[in-house]
Amino acid sequence: MINASRILIFLLVSGICSVVCVAQEETPEEPVNPPPAESLSAPKAVNVTPAVEDSEISARLTRILKATEWFEDPQVDVEEGVAFLSGSTNDEKYRQWAGDLSRNTQDVVAVVNRIEIRQPDLFDLSASYGTVKSIMRNTVQSIPIILAALLVLLFTFLAMFISGHLADYTILSRFQNKLLRGVVRKGVLLLVFLLGIYLVLQIAGLTRLAATVLGGTGLFGLIVGIAFRDIAENFLASILISMQNPFRYGDLIEVEGIQGYVQRVNTRGTLLMSLDGNHIQIPNSIIYKSKILNYTSNPKVRLDFLVGVGYDVPINEAQSIAKEILESHPAVLDDPEPTVLVEGLGSSTVNLRLYYWIDGHKFSVLKVNSSMMRLVKTKFEERGFSMPDDAREVIFPQGVPVTMVSAEEAAATKTALPQQPVQQPSRSPVEIQDEETVTDAEGSLASEYTELERQSQQARDPEEDSTDLLTS
Repeated sequence: MINASRILIFLLVSGICSVVCVAQEETPEEPVNPPPAESLSAPKAVNVTPAVEDSEISARLTRILKATEWFEDPQVDVEEGVAFLSGSTNDEKYRQWAGDLSRNTQDVVAVVNRIEIRQPDLFDLSASYGTVKSIMRNTVQSIPIILAALLVLLFTFLAMFISGHLADYTILSRFQNKLLRGVVRKGVLLLVFLLGIYLVLQIAGLTRLAATVLGGTGLFGLIVGIAFRDIAENFLASILISMQNPFRYGDLIEVEGIQGYVQRVNTRGTLLMSLDGNHIQIPNSIIYKSKILNYTSNPKVRLDFLVGVGYDVPINEAQSIAKEILESHPAVLDDPEPTVLVEGLGSSTVNLRLYYWIDGHKFSVLKVNSSMMRLVKTKFEERGFSMPDDAREVIFPQGVPVTMVSAEEAAATKTALPQQPVQQPSRSPVEIQDEETVTDAEGSLASEYTELERQSQQARDPEEDSTDLLTS
């Protein structure tokens, strides 16, 4: 509002100054000394009495020069038909006129013009006084035009106020987006304001300037668009983002490898809060032209992890136990149901990939995955399932000592050892206790968004005064 008021005041002052300048151009400026009514061209002949004497010519010309009041102390001396002019004047044209007058006088054969041009005094303010007087006179004459222009401006502001409220209850009521409402409202107010400025210029007599203002508006917009191309691109991108709504406040998105929760969208960029609690602002042009991965648009999130069991472990039993663990976990959804697939046969393990879905709005992806891997490992160990590491080649630089045993000694050793049957682990339903679902180290399985939002509220907002376009 402050910037708009300054612009309106500037335009008002410019309009008043233009009116005054036009009035000055239309009113001819009078010189400090009034111009002569007679023509500056000398007459072709001066009638004098017959048998003219030099004294008569001198007296006649001197009286003429004094009568014009253009000269100071004019004096004409004539000797043998040669006229000597002396005195001073303010302008060269008056000096030239006196010489032509003398040449055209009867019985004057030559003219010696010694009239001097007076230089203005260093402290002579008469010229400035005349200019100021002319400006004041023109300003007074322009007062009716200025009052009419101010009245039109007043009605223009009133029309802008009424137009804005009418637009709010008619056209703008159909727009749900805050940014679009603001752009359309400003466009309506700008049209009314330009019409008022056009009428002011018409009243002031600046018809050409009024046409230039209307015609130059498009050119000015083109120049501004080229000079501020990036700003204009971000502004247009913000409008398109507001219309399409690819994300909402609080959504977890990923753009150009940057992941975070949406905090605000303004005319310049989109503010994200990363999972580390840092604020990241991305220009809207990049947001609009890049791939947007929205993790929150669908609350169901599929997670997976890999676990390897030994080749001695029954694969069907391992898959069944892993699936029962997934189905009994409180964070795992029943639809879609979890699956356990054999992904590959490693050098020393059979690799199982566990897939399951959770509600990303309620539960944390990192914490649920941690809880699930811990539970699977614990249950596999309880069942006696081996989970060997990848096979490695072991080198003994010093060699390995080997003791040769005879066949009789080996048979005696085998007989001495009691034969114990290999016990197969009993197949019983998998039960997960509540205290096993989550540990103190993992904390709650709830989503981290609440905690991150609380941390962001305690941090300084990098754009406290900016407008949030996500709020309607």
